[in-house]
Amino acid sequence: HGAFEVGKGYVLRDGSDIAIIATGTMTAEALKAYDLLKEEGIEAKIIHMPTIKPLDEELVREVAEETGRIITCEEHSIIGGLGDAVAMAIAKKPVPMIRIGVNDVFGESGKARELMEKYGLTAENIVARAKELIEK
Repeated sequence: HGAFEVGKGYVLRDGSDIAIIATGTMTAEALKAYDLLKEEGIEAKIIHMPTIKPLDEELVREVAEETGRIITCEEHSIIGGLGDAVAMAIAKKPVPMIRIGVNDVFGESGKARELMEKYGLTAENIVARAKELIEK
């Protein structure tokens, strides 16, 4: 993908059924979800969004129009993070959207994998939520 550019998102996998926009360690989970969804005949477009501010709003609007559905994935509070930024970017032409992240709760300590599973920050949860959104 060349040199890192602040404010630019990167398409890692192409698909037309749903867009999964991820940041941080959730990008790896999104890529795993891509493989699982593909096994079920669902083509997901995977976007890695390394920066949230500034956000690549042009890319977000483009994938919203192309796929008609978006899931955002972050290991962060869903309030004030990637999900909110994406929702604001598509506000004029909204599409069905699900935000995967930490709900409005106090954080806790523990092993990373256990916490990711507790908060649903897994490829399996991304797949379940994607299927839910597609079936609506």
